[in-house]
Amino acid sequence: MIDVLSAPETRRTVFPVSVEFYHEAGRLGLIGEDVELLEGVIFTKMPKSPLHQSLVRKLQRLLASLLPAGFFVDRECPISCQHSEPEPDIAVFSGNIEDYESSHPTTAELVIEVAINTQQRDRIKAGIYAGAGVKEYWLIEPEAGLVTLHTQPQGDAYECVRSFQPDEEAVSTVFPGFSLRLAELMA
Repeated sequence: MIDVLSAPETRRTVFPVSVEFYHEAGRLGLIGEDVELLEGVIFTKMPKSPLHQSLVRKLQRLLASLLPAGFFVDRECPISCQHSEPEPDIAVFSGNIEDYESSHPTTAELVIEVAINTQQRDRIKAGIYAGAGVKEYWLIEPEAGLVTLHTQPQGDAYECVRSFQPDEEAVSTVFPGFSLRLAELMA
């Protein structure tokens, strides 16, 4: 971490950027594609481990096989929010891919983050996703053996947050055909 950001009084004086500024900085080549905007702050994304990539691929394949017509699954697709533009590992959007040719989605039906080295940042994203009206947020922590399911967004929080151990089955409230046991995903 940059030492200057370790002091709370310094963090309060950091200049936040808007989503529009973030887009323009990207268009001008001032920032790379390895970043995301969270609550007005540009963060460098963490490198992805083989375990992370494997789990994301499995989840994408599983979701794609279960989705009804009118929905699609995507990886690392930006979601434009009021002060953020997170790029979740997996997101399910309503509509067709062509619906988003001129702008990023502003919400999603379901979002999944696989947290290997990003647990704290991914927990913070729960408020961002709830504020964007994402109906369901799954936080998968393979090393901790936890799946946390966030449902019922109200403002910047989820009213229902439930954690599942590796052998417990988490079932989607948005897509009831989608369920997951972390132990089976990791096998």
